[in-house]
Amino acid sequence: MSTTKNKLDTGLVRELAAILREADLGEVEVEHEGLRIRVSKPAAPVVQAAMAAPAAAPVAAAPAAAPVADAAAAPAASEKAIKSPMVGTVYLSPEPGAKQFVAVGDKVKKGDTVLLVEAMKTFNPVEADKAGVVKEIYVSDSQPVEYGEALILIE
Repeated sequence: MSTTKNKLDTGLVRELAAILREADLGEVEVEHEGLRIRVSKPAAPVVQAAMAAPAAAPVAAAPAAAPVADAAAAPAASEKAIKSPMVGTVYLSPEPGAKQFVAVGDKVKKGDTVLLVEAMKTFNPVEADKAGVVKEIYVSDSQPVEYGEALILIE
């Protein structure tokens, strides 16, 4: 085994930690020349994930009808919509059985949490990028989402 594989570049670890903080990610993993480094945040967000994940599926059944009707409007307004910052599962409320963060017609302020995107067992808040009124919600609870997918329209 070569000694270069056994050397750990602490500068790389620090850079990954900085990326983790700046991008508000839960975890960053890099593999290069046989060396794999994973940097993750403390377990505090996982406690929230444990609360929200178990009963998320039953909550999904109730709001499923509304987003289906909204899907036709999604392409036209998606340029102005808040988009998913990552691949994951969207949750419209902070925990199972709780009231949704926002509903169509609600007024929001810039920085208000409008939903969560769970990725790798970490719940990431998605915030309103401006003040306004929620016009459309393009996703349903517990729905998988892709990076850049339109989630909510605020005007």
